[in-house]
Amino acid sequence: MRTRLVLAALVALSTGCVSQGKFDAKALEAEQLAKNLTDEKGGRQAAEAKVKELEEQGAALAQEKAALESRLSTAESRLTESAAERRALQEQNAQLAALNEELSRNSKKLAQAKEELEKKSSEYESLAQSLKQEISDGKIQLSELKGRMTVQLKDKILFASGSARVGKEGQEALAKIAEALKGVKGKIIRVEGHTDDVPTGGGAFPTNWELSLARAMAVVHSLQDSGVDPTMLSAAGYGQYQPIAPNDSQEHKSLNRRIEIVLAPSLGGR
Repeated sequence: MRTRLVLAALVALSTGCVSQGKFDAKALEAEQLAKNLTDEKGGRQAAEAKVKELEEQGAALAQEKAALESRLSTAESRLTESAAERRALQEQNAQLAALNEELSRNSKKLAQAKEELEKKSSEYESLAQSLKQEISDGKIQLSELKGRMTVQLKDKILFASGSARVGKEGQEALAKIAEALKGVKGKIIRVEGHTDDVPTGGGAFPTNWELSLARAMAVVHSLQDSGVDPTMLSAAGYGQYQPIAPNDSQEHKSLNRRIEIVLAPSLGGR
């Protein structure tokens, strides 16, 4: 470009179209234009280089941004998982605490039930002491559960076979029982008669119903005669219908022939 301007100035000068001063001015202008063009070209190249540099920096920044976003997403995911794990752990701890509390309550209830089961009343202790020998000999069994005490006597201690009359050995045992029952308050004393399934054979006791009730009544009279308050006494006969063993042997039949003296809380609390 600069070369063309210089040539144009020389042509103009040679043809005499312009003066030397104008020629010099034009030449100077041409040089300035050429210089400006060169500077502009250099600036453009510098600008292009800068743009390229900025584009490369932008690409690098985009990659770095993508990497940061990926790490952020991973961190957020881990944080979410960690929060979920913490919530799950908290729920498990809450469930464990509830189970421990329930176990503690059940343990207390069990301890109370066991204590109640093992607790013996003053009447029980008195009877156990009075009948120590008879209990030791296996003639009498004594039990107490939830405030209900039962004195179980085998029929052979009290009665002869087929009889409802209390014998001497039976009277002695009942006298000891009565002594312990005299001070009982707030209880009902129910005497229950039981038999095996062998028919009575008629006579004074047509069936085992009559025999069991007659024997219970005989024990009630004996206790009353020994000083037990009659308002606390009652009698019941169950015949053969509440056995504690199958009637399949003489030993089992003997277990079923029994008198039970039951002490239970009175509804009136006398």
